[in-house]
Amino acid sequence: MCIRDSLIGFAAVCLHALNVYSSIHTATGINLGFYNAASVVGLFIALFTMVATWRHPIDILAVVILPIAALTMVLDIDSSSAHRLPNDSSRALIFHIFTSIIAYSLLALAALQAILLSVQNKFLHNHQPGRILKIMPPLRNMETLLFEVIIAGFVALTISLGSGLIFLENMFAQQLVHKTVLSIIAWFVFLILLLGHWKLGWRGRTAIRWTLTGFVFLMLAYFGTKFVLEIILA
Repeated sequence: MCIRDSLIGFAAVCLHALNVYSSIHTATGINLGFYNAASVVGLFIALFTMVATWRHPIDILAVVILPIAALTMVLDIDSSSAHRLPNDSSRALIFHIFTSIIAYSLLALAALQAILLSVQNKFLHNHQPGRILKIMPPLRNMETLLFEVIIAGFVALTISLGSGLIFLENMFAQQLVHKTVLSIIAWFVFLILLLGHWKLGWRGRTAIRWTLTGFVFLMLAYFGTKFVLEIILA
C-alpha cells in the first residue's frame, strides 16, 4: 500500500475512533450496547488491518474491511441499545472486556481473511485467473498472515477467558452462561486448528473451515448473546 493510501486509511481510523469515543462515553458510564460494541470492534479490525499492511501486501483486505468498519459506525449513529459499564467498575472487569474485544476483533479479521482466502483458492483450483487474483497477494502470504492473526487472537481469547474465570463471579450466571460456554467452545476450536497446523500441516480449505467454525461460535457468544438480550428481549 502506498504512503498516500496508508495515510487515508489511518485518517479514516482516527475519525472512527473519535466517533466511538463520543458514542460510548456517557455521564453514567461507558455504553457498550450492541451497536456501540459493533462499532468498537469495527474500529479495532480496521486498525489491525492497517497495521498489517505495513508487513504484508494485503491492500485488498483493507479495501474490503474499511467499508465494513464504516458501516458499523453508521449503524451506531442512530442506535437505542444500551449496556452501560458503571464508572466505578472493577479493573478486572474492564480488563476482561478489553481483552474480549481485542480477541473478537482479531478473530473476526481472521474470519474475513479466511473468506478471501477461500475465494482465492476457488479461482486457483478452477484455473480461472482474473482480476481478483491479480489484485490479491500471493497465497502463501495470505496463509502466513492468517495464522499470525489467529495466534494473536487465540492468545487474547485465552487471556480474556482466564481473567473472567479467575476474577469474575458471574461468568456462569443465567444470562451469561451461553456466552461463556460458546466462547470456551470457540477457544477449543482454535486450539485444535493451531495444533493441526503445527503438527499436521493443516492449511488451505481445512484451515479455512476451522477458522470460520471457531468464529461462528465466537460471534454467537458475543454478538448473538447481546442481540438477544439488548434487542429482542429489551
